[in-house]
Amino acid sequence: MTENPRGTLQEQTFYEQVGGEETFRRLVRRFYEGVAEDPLLRPMYPEEDLGPAEERLVLFLMQYWGGPRTYSDHRGHPRLRMRHAPFTVDRAAHDAWLRHMRDAVDSLDLTEDQERTLWDYLTYAAASMVNTPG
Repeated sequence: MTENPRGTLQEQTFYEQVGGEETFRRLVRRFYEGVAEDPLLRPMYPEEDLGPAEERLVLFLMQYWGGPRTYSDHRGHPRLRMRHAPFTVDRAAHDAWLRHMRDAVDSLDLTEDQERTLWDYLTYAAASMVNTPG
């Protein structure tokens, strides 16, 4: 709990609880280190440099978990399924994405509850992006 300017207590956002921007930057940096070497996922990122995709994911996750609304300010509504529609996201891509994200989550110093909360969301998000059977 933190005290707001009026002197009343308010709950911290998940973003604040886990360490804010630095934690999400570490998570996404580690994730994209794996993606850069993954023959299945790397072709889904047409930009030569993964930096722009990394920044978009950092900003999205920070906003989703209660941090700054920079993602929406720059890109509008997330529309994740629409943004991923041009790419074939099958079970293999889903599994590869989660494998790299699991490594990234494990690299953070989160409590068991924080880790479970984050991982539950990431597995849900990965499943919802699948757009190709098989």
